Amino acid sequence: MKCTNTTFPAHHCGQRQLRIGLQGDVSDPRTNSFLYILDILPRLLRLPKYILLENVKGFETSSARDKLVETLKKCGFKYQEFLLSPTCLGIPNSRLRYFLIAKRQSELFSFQAPGQILENFPDQEPKASVKHRVTAGLEKESCFMPPKEEYIDPNSGSDGGSGRCSEKEAFVFKLETAKEMEKKQNQDSDLSIQMLKDFLEEDEEMSQYFLPPKALLRYAFLLDIVTPSCRRSTCFTKGYGHYVEGTGSVLQTAEDVKLQSVFKSIEMLSEEEKLMKLSTLKLRYFTPREIANLHGFPPEFGFPDKITMKQRYRLLGNSLNVHVVAKLISLLTG
Repeated sequence: MKCTNTTFPAHHCGQRQLRIGLQGDVSDPRTNSFLYILDILPRLLRLPKYILLENVKGFETSSARDKLVETLKKCGFKYQEFLLSPTCLGIPNSRLRYFLIAKRQSELFSFQAPGQILENFPDQEPKASVKHRVTAGLEKESCFMPPKEEYIDPNSGSDGGSGRCSEKEAFVFKLETAKEMEKKQNQDSDLSIQMLKDFLEEDEEMSQYFLPPKALLRYAFLLDIVTPSCRRSTCFTKGYGHYVEGTGSVLQTAEDVKLQSVFKSIEMLSEEEKLMKLSTLKLRYFTPREIANLHGFPPEFGFPDKITMKQRYRLLGNSLNVHVVAKLISLLTG
């Protein structure tokens, strides 16, 4: 056995349970398969040469991680931990994940960073020193502790806002503070990251991807809206296209329309007038192919016809970025 790669249910040590403080960690039954691997690893007659593991941010502070590291040391592995997002490779999508690579003691890594959790690849400059890089910490906003997902109920009425209006900072527009707007502007000015337009489809029929009127009216203030010229998008989760808040960005295809002008005093309008203004943005979901592009899947990748749209979004939401994993494998085997 040359290489073992694994990812396992992340909710016991990350995402929603981290946010609300209900960390099951190693006591969660969903970790049983992971703990079983840790149990049998020292007893294998022939250990794997390489190990690659992925989980959500938050795993690095869990008891499961401590048990993993203890087992790796016991078995004679050298290991390196990372917290990486595709943005570190110039891809305009935030998907912060924990990774660990390990190899037998006889195999040395081409770099040395003992005891550190790296937030860049070893051959890259630190974020703070790279020209055009945004301020330290901005990278971590979207996938660490995402807001709760909200289901689009086709029978529900509209409302103009959310409970977030009680926050201390004043909203400028669209329930965004001046600080949040500045952060997005900084991300869009980071020239080391590609524009979204490089990942979009041109020939696909897009009518099925436009947000329906009820979703526009109910959730417009909560959407993360990007344009093709943006250099950012939030983490696409398995609920994308089915849920709204916290599941991923939506694309404004009418680039000539100013977002601020649409949302200015919109809460004073009737529902019909609101819908007319919001419709001028021509908001749509990213297609599964476009999300696959952002994840680094090759052009020949595709889904069987029998796989529904909901299933495609779910599969992509549970996926990994191919370029990030490929570079980790290169570090592991190099």
